[in-house]
Amino acid sequence: MSATPLLSTVQQQALLEENEQLREEIKELKRLIFGSKRERFVPQVDDRQLSLELASANGEPAVVVKQTISYERAVKQIAKKAIRGGFPTHLPRVDVILEPKEDVSGMRKIGEEITEELDLKPASLFVRRYIRPRYVSKEETFHIASLPTRPIEKGMPGAGLLSQLITDKFVYHLPFYRQAQRYEQLGMKIPASTLDGWFEGACSLLEPLYQALRLYLLSATYLQADETPIAVLDKQKKADTHQGYHWVYYSPEQRLVLFDYQPGRGKDGPAKLLKNYKGYLQTDGYAAYDQFEAREDMVLVGCMAHARRYFEHALDNDKARAEKVLLWMQVLYAVEREARENNLSAEDRYLLRQRKARPVIDLLGEWLVEEHSKVLPKSAIGKAIHYLVARYNKIYLYLEDGRLEIDNNPVENSIRPVALGRKNYLFAGSHAGAQRAAMVYSLLGSCKLQDINPNDYLQDVLQRLPDQPINQLKELLPPYWKKTEASPLP
Repeated sequence: MSATPLLSTVQQQALLEENEQLREEIKELKRLIFGSKRERFVPQVDDRQLSLELASANGEPAVVVKQTISYERAVKQIAKKAIRGGFPTHLPRVDVILEPKEDVSGMRKIGEEITEELDLKPASLFVRRYIRPRYVSKEETFHIASLPTRPIEKGMPGAGLLSQLITDKFVYHLPFYRQAQRYEQLGMKIPASTLDGWFEGACSLLEPLYQALRLYLLSATYLQADETPIAVLDKQKKADTHQGYHWVYYSPEQRLVLFDYQPGRGKDGPAKLLKNYKGYLQTDGYAAYDQFEAREDMVLVGCMAHARRYFEHALDNDKARAEKVLLWMQVLYAVEREARENNLSAEDRYLLRQRKARPVIDLLGEWLVEEHSKVLPKSAIGKAIHYLVARYNKIYLYLEDGRLEIDNNPVENSIRPVALGRKNYLFAGSHAGAQRAAMVYSLLGSCKLQDINPNDYLQDVLQRLPDQPINQLKELLPPYWKKTEASPLP
């Protein structure tokens, strides 16, 4: 019998790498199915070791990050304090006078006790009637007041109802059929299809404002970008949905966000929108953004958070290496937290980073060079190191300008309402409907960033837009919007 030939060294290495890759895929699947989605890293090594490394690299004491978590106690204390503080003074009060059962005539009042309770009056529908008296002069000339401009010409809904149905769907994620059920309980049966028609009419009115927001946001010199999927009904695909994408652009300085719907995830969407944009563009590692590398008027900036996730996933594969990098990143985020808590200007944040963050990133870069060739490329730690090595220079750029953020998390936070909406109304009815949703997400997301009540904003804007000159639309954008002091309508 002939002996079975031994595997060559190359074949053994290939099998070893394949085995490691399969193990990591199984771990990742288990993490996605059973694990918590919240990213949290609690170091298992001595912080003093990290401090010594940083001190040797920087020549000065390093930042040591220590966290004490007492979540349950903090929540209880906040809740208790809120109750003791009473209710906000801006809430209207309804006084109910409770007199004693006894006859108090002839008695002298010496004071009163006040007990407050918080209550709610459910929303109610009402009909606004425009009553216009008609007059005739001695010359037989008729006179009658003109109707005020309405959001939907000859339509039934007023600005208050339109703003409520939009915010109910896109802020509180109530589909139109559920809203129709509620309106029926309030005394009027309004089909969901009618509500959808009203929504389309409101979006036609908001379209110029959305375009003004787009132009204003693209005038910035620093944007963050990301994309998120949305299921869309497609007439060409019977009993199936098409996967479109909302491309999201966020301006940290303007505190504005823009959603741009595209049927696909190809590079044409950002290429078209950012055709005339000039400045920094911060993204994850998606290849669609690589097309901007060749442009001299645009600089791509990397995202630390995406790199951190790779090392968080690699903790089970190579705990020592993964924890080492995560500790360095923890120090970097502590520097960002210090800048945020002290409300530092861009210049001061730049100086703080040069003093405390740059030595850490330089140390991380040296470590990557040393370790890159020591790990299996297809292992979890190998993928993490490879991802960071490939994007190290782009991530490093945040140190060069105090305006830049360390990661892309702000734009990802703007995408969350889309994810919540997907769980409630599942899909958009058409490609045009997906773009209308992008329009609303842009305006309401910008309201949130500006600390503006979205319902108040939409009600005021929908009332004013029909008469607003096109060259004055900027006044209605969230950063410039001022609610009219007195609404012309009751």
